[in-house]
Amino acid sequence: MQKISTLNTEKVNIHIVNWLKTYAENAKVNGFVVGISGGIDSAVTSTLCAQTGLTTLCVEMPIHQAQSHVNRAQEHIAQLKKRFGNVSDVKVDLTPVFESFKNEAPTSENETKLNLSLANTRARLRMTSLYYVAGINGLLVAGTGNKVEDFGVGFFTKYGDGGVDISPIADLMKSDVRALATYLEVPESILKAAPTDGLFGDDRSDEDQLGASYEELEFAMKALEAGKTTEDFTGREKTVFEIYKRLNTINQHKMNPIPVCIIPEKYK
Repeated sequence: MQKISTLNTEKVNIHIVNWLKTYAENAKVNGFVVGISGGIDSAVTSTLCAQTGLTTLCVEMPIHQAQSHVNRAQEHIAQLKKRFGNVSDVKVDLTPVFESFKNEAPTSENETKLNLSLANTRARLRMTSLYYVAGINGLLVAGTGNKVEDFGVGFFTKYGDGGVDISPIADLMKSDVRALATYLEVPESILKAAPTDGLFGDDRSDEDQLGASYEELEFAMKALEAGKTTEDFTGREKTVFEIYKRLNTINQHKMNPIPVCIIPEKYK
């Protein structure tokens, strides 16, 4: 189920960069801050921001981070700084903050819920850090989510990596992001790395967590949009379609606006 992108990378590159620059200028900010994870999405997003010529601040925020993730992030930042004079970087080591939080917060005997809550806490600590750095520098927080994550399966942390000012690549499928990454000359180590959110302190990949690869989820996303049902598939395709539908359903609370209780006028 290998997906080959048909994206016109050159034109999409120009379009996103112009969009970013125009948005920043209208918002009267100095540029962008991007959290760098060592993954392909943050590498593409930061490169696009750098191409605007505006201030682009890359932020490393390790929390018991795997050394391979750290190495890829640092390789990308070094490459980006060499290519663009408007790029700078800062490291905010959140490991002590995370450990302090764990020591003070109540625990739970439900290990699954505890581990998931702590994983989401990592993402929310990073969001807080990005907004702090953005605030003192007059920058916008640029999101790194792609279309499958943000609008398909909801594979992000609410008010964590989902808490951003703008989303430059959220209309691109993962295969499109890969194509754009190749065009933008993102480091080979990042292009080859298995996608991972790095929130659990181990080597589990996104596919391990989701139960399907991004290429498979793209297939399911497009199939559902085309009106297909589970009965239209067999074998692995049916399994993937069911995985996608389940995740899309249970994560609607992330993708839809916050419900507001509207008070009838007669009560006001």
